[in-house]
Amino acid sequence: MGCVPILKNIKKKIYLYNKIMKTGSIDLPLHDGQAPCWLFNRMKKLAREITLAIIIEYGTDEVLRRLSDPIWFQSFGCVLGFDWHSSGLTTTVTGALKEGLKDEEKHIGIFFAGGKGRRGIETPKDIEKAGDKGYINTEIGNSLVRSSRLVAKVDANALQDGYNIYHHFMVFDKKGKWIIVQQGMKVEKRYARRYHWISEGLKSFTSNPHKGIISEKTEHPLNLVDGEIEKTRQDMVSISKEDTNSVVKEFKSIVLPSHHPLYPGDFKTEYLRKILRKTREINPNDFENLLLVQGVGEKTLRALALLSNIIFKSELSFRDPALFSFAHGGKDGYPFPGDKETYDRSIEILKSAVNRAKLGDVEKINALKRLKQYTSL
Repeated sequence: MGCVPILKNIKKKIYLYNKIMKTGSIDLPLHDGQAPCWLFNRMKKLAREITLAIIIEYGTDEVLRRLSDPIWFQSFGCVLGFDWHSSGLTTTVTGALKEGLKDEEKHIGIFFAGGKGRRGIETPKDIEKAGDKGYINTEIGNSLVRSSRLVAKVDANALQDGYNIYHHFMVFDKKGKWIIVQQGMKVEKRYARRYHWISEGLKSFTSNPHKGIISEKTEHPLNLVDGEIEKTRQDMVSISKEDTNSVVKEFKSIVLPSHHPLYPGDFKTEYLRKILRKTREINPNDFENLLLVQGVGEKTLRALALLSNIIFKSELSFRDPALFSFAHGGKDGYPFPGDKETYDRSIEILKSAVNRAKLGDVEKINALKRLKQYTSL
C-alpha cells in the first residue's frame, strides 16, 4: 500500500539525477576505502531486484544494453546509493551485480566474469567455467575470450590516454552477446576513466569501437582506433611484416620537431627488434591480430605508428573519444546521507513484485510496467 508514494519519491530523485547528468560533466576521483557492509549488502539486493525487473519487462538483451550505456550505468550506481562522483562506483556496482545475481545466472541466462585487479585477469577462466557447466558451447566460449582480450588490448595499448587498466568486467549470455566495462587509473592525478563496450552493433574492434567513455576531462591520447585513420592501421600491419633490421634502421634515423608528442628516444631498439621478429613470424593479416600478438604493447604500437607516419605519411590521431558526463543517497553523505529505511522498503517492494510476476500474477506484472521510469534511468 505504501508502494506509490515511495516510487514517486524514487522517480523524483532519478529525474533530478538525469537533469544534472544530461547538462553537466563528472570527475571520478579515486576514493580510499570500501563501501561499508550495511551499504554493499543492500546494493547487492537492490541491484538483483532491479535487474530481474528489467529482464521480466524487457528481456536480457536490454540488461546488456543498459549496462553498456555509461550514463545509465552512472545513474544505476547513484540509485544503488554509491557516491555519484567516485571512481569506486564502477567496481562496487559490478561487484554488487555479480554477488547479487550469482545464484540466478543459470535461470536468467546471463553470466558475469572478471572484476577488479586479478579477477579481471581471470576473465577467461570465468568464461571457461560457464562452458564447463554447459551454459555456453566451446565456439562461443572461444569467441568471448578473444573479445575480452581484444577489448583489454584496445583500451590498454591502442588508445594511449595515460590510464592504466585495473578493472575488466564482462557480462554475457548463452548466445555469445556481451558487454564489457573497464576502468583505468591515472595514479598521479588520482582520477579514473571508465570504458563501455557492447557486442550489439559492433562493426570493428579497432575503428571507433566504444559505446562510450566516462572521464574527468579530455586528454591528448594517441588514438589508434580512430575511425578516420584506417590506412594508418593497415600501414602499421605492413611494417610489422617487413625485414626487422631495415625497420629498426629506419626508426633510428627518425628526426622529429621538439613539440611532437612521440619521441624515438622512448623506445629501446633491441626490444623493438625482438617484437618485430615475432610479428614477422606470426604475419598478422590485420590490426586486430597485430594487437593480439603477445608482447605487442603501447610502446611497440607507438613505434609502428611513428614509422607509418614518417614513411607513408599516414595520419596520426590525437582525438579523445571520451564523453563528458557525470535515489538513495551516497555512502559519504553526497548528494544526501544514505536512507536505510527507504532503501530497505525499495528492495522489498521490487522483490515482492518480481516474485509475484514470476508466479504469473497479472496485476503485479502490470505494476512492474509502471516501474518503467524507475528502470529506464
